[in-house]
Amino acid sequence: MKNFALIGAAGYIAPRHLQAIKDTGNNLVAALDKFDSVGIMDSFFPKADFFTEFERFDRHLEKLRRNGQKIDYVSICSPNYLHDSHIRFALRQQADAICEKPLVLNPWNVDALEEIERETGKKVSTILQLRLHPNIIQLKKEVDSTTNKIFDVNLTYITSRGKWYHHSWKGEEIKSGGIATNIGIHFFDMLLWMFGKVKSLRIERHENDRAIGYLELEKARVNWMLSINEDHLPVEVKQKGKRTYRSLKMDGKEIEFSDGFTDLHTKSYAEILVGRGFGLKEARPSIELAHEIRQKKNV
Repeated sequence: MKNFALIGAAGYIAPRHLQAIKDTGNNLVAALDKFDSVGIMDSFFPKADFFTEFERFDRHLEKLRRNGQKIDYVSICSPNYLHDSHIRFALRQQADAICEKPLVLNPWNVDALEEIERETGKKVSTILQLRLHPNIIQLKKEVDSTTNKIFDVNLTYITSRGKWYHHSWKGEEIKSGGIATNIGIHFFDMLLWMFGKVKSLRIERHENDRAIGYLELEKARVNWMLSINEDHLPVEVKQKGKRTYRSLKMDGKEIEFSDGFTDLHTKSYAEILVGRGFGLKEARPSIELAHEIRQKKNV
């Protein structure tokens, strides 16, 4: 059983990490969030210590470490712009870091974290759960089995968000990285993992509620759209009362991957715990691509 600490316990994604820690047979020792709406912890680790102040959380982990009860992993579910700092904190606590995507916002942040990994001997892992989705794995096998073929791919991801989104840190590009990063980073990772490096990039539209563009990869021509606006949902999806739509088409064939997401964080943790997690090297290409999209949009 490994000891975990968690930063960002009140966030949207935290329950998936709590579930993954529990499902893999490990223990949450302490959690941090400046908001105290963390009753969800009772369903998983009611005995875990909780802090709303970083300084007290830091002191508590240091005390545990000096008393021989060190934290093995720090799970990071904080806002995107804080990931870099919280990963550094984890490594300096002599713990490995497990960080939600996007791992960091800028490529140079990856460079700095590589240095700290070398200095501390600790590991940074991130959640790139689409690489563990059975249908995506099968699709990659099909792509890898072909030679000299360029696939035509259409990716659409619409996840409806209310007005609150634009008033939160997620609506601030400097904090979230913008819609391409906050909503699209794991899809870009999937595309790069499956079809290879970027050869060219074109941004057709980039607004606060959607981004549309074209990617030419080594093995694919990709038209992509990301949106948080429910008005962009297909009519048939709206009629079913759904607020999320995922579509991946390859050479006109729909690839079904709307289901099968519920346990992917647990699978990610299981892989990390046996040394097969996705680290800085795997995270870098999608971070570079999202950064380039942001730069082109701001030109």
